[in-house]
Amino acid sequence: MTSERVSHQGEWSGSLTFFLAATGAVVGLGNIWKFPYVVGQNGGGAFVLTYLLFVVLIGLPIFMSEVMLGRRGRQSPYNSFYIIASEDQKSRRWAWLGGMVSISGFLILSYYSVVGGEVIAYAVRAASGTFTNQSADGVKSIYNTFRDNPEALLAWHTVFMVITCLVVSRGVKHGLEKTVKILIPALLGLLLILVAYTAYTGSFVNGASYMFDIDFKKLLFARNEAGIYILDSNGSYRFTFKGILTAMGHAFFTLSLGVGAMMIFGSYLKREVSIAKVAMSIAFADTLVAIVAGLAIFPIVFTYGLSASQGPGLVFTTLPIAFGSMYFGSLMGTAFFLLLFFAALTSAIALIEPTVIWLVERRGMTRVQATAWAGIACWLVGIISVFSESGVTLRRIFYVLAGFLDIPDIELSHQIFDLTGFQIIDSVVTLVMLPVGGFLIAIFAGWIMSPQNSRDELNLKNDLYYKIWQALVRYIAPALVFVIFVSGLIEWIYKYLVYQPVM
Repeated sequence: MTSERVSHQGEWSGSLTFFLAATGAVVGLGNIWKFPYVVGQNGGGAFVLTYLLFVVLIGLPIFMSEVMLGRRGRQSPYNSFYIIASEDQKSRRWAWLGGMVSISGFLILSYYSVVGGEVIAYAVRAASGTFTNQSADGVKSIYNTFRDNPEALLAWHTVFMVITCLVVSRGVKHGLEKTVKILIPALLGLLLILVAYTAYTGSFVNGASYMFDIDFKKLLFARNEAGIYILDSNGSYRFTFKGILTAMGHAFFTLSLGVGAMMIFGSYLKREVSIAKVAMSIAFADTLVAIVAGLAIFPIVFTYGLSASQGPGLVFTTLPIAFGSMYFGSLMGTAFFLLLFFAALTSAIALIEPTVIWLVERRGMTRVQATAWAGIACWLVGIISVFSESGVTLRRIFYVLAGFLDIPDIELSHQIFDLTGFQIIDSVVTLVMLPVGGFLIAIFAGWIMSPQNSRDELNLKNDLYYKIWQALVRYIAPALVFVIFVSGLIEWIYKYLVYQPVM
């Protein structure tokens, strides 16, 4: 039976607006620096092909499930699970799954906001010419000075959170919809400008080949830190699942699954919009933006002889050297950091929205009040990440407490004591909460929700398409997400609890 529920928060004006909003949610900072790097390190085109396969097997079925559940319930993730479970006469305790995914998004935003604030600060620095003619040591000094200043980090964290809350407080039509209609085209425009600029540099071909050369050897065989392939006792290359697991994990995490964002955005989606079509379009756009970002970044990296493997450091300590040396460097640097800011802001909006709607529904607040409370709470939790950026680790906290309490010296050899508060929160969310959330969403959509209701909500024209989705969401996607969960947990336990580096 078709659900006639409507969202009291409003609806997207059409499928294009939902596409822009959802694309903004899934295109985050990781698309700009992480995806191009892992593509290059794991076989270029071979990795992309493997990644796209897992997007089909994991990403799309769970993505469609989240949007379907959101549109079916038309409320916050917590209440939507409660309503759908009640509708199918199943346990209402499934509502706690909605609460968990909303908390996941909230925790991610608490540290995402700190990084977003750093991006704004760097956009201001680039525009003012701070990086002009700076050496590598000079740029690194700027970054270290900034990170060692909790007051500055807190101030920019506050700025980012205030901007996010101002947008969200204005509602679906006047806040979210108007913002994504401006920011997503602007993001794409800035990307194309940067690509056009780097197309004239001497290393554009090198950057493209770094990402697109198809090399299954890189994907399937182990290498040491120097990039040399490891041989076993028989002189054969040592096979590894690491590249495949990386592709699998990225296919899951890149679509912002398990944080409630797609459920809440789906709750604003008109009934006549095809979930399957917009889901495939968003997955394609997410991948395209990441690839184009690589074409913008890596030619710059290779032109100036910089390292392509620095991850977040590429953004704050490597690229500013290039921007300080190139023609129109201040302009290009400003455009790049504005690009990052747009990506961060659109993701932040999606991360806080489930919490805001829950407060509206459960606490009877207005949207403005709910946004203020959610924003303040997230800002407070973000202070943990502010001090983490300044190098406050568990080891440092322990030694301070030991000195204060006059505890004898204890050798802390395990790597876990080098973790910061930010890293602990990030580990709990990405290693446990997101995979468990994605796994349970697939189970709920495939097994708990009645086939009649899921078939009705997805409204797939061909019954074969529904059966394919059902098979993926019931069997294949949960199995692969379980593999992601177990492999990630084993790697973390080995790194932080078992392995002890030589001191």
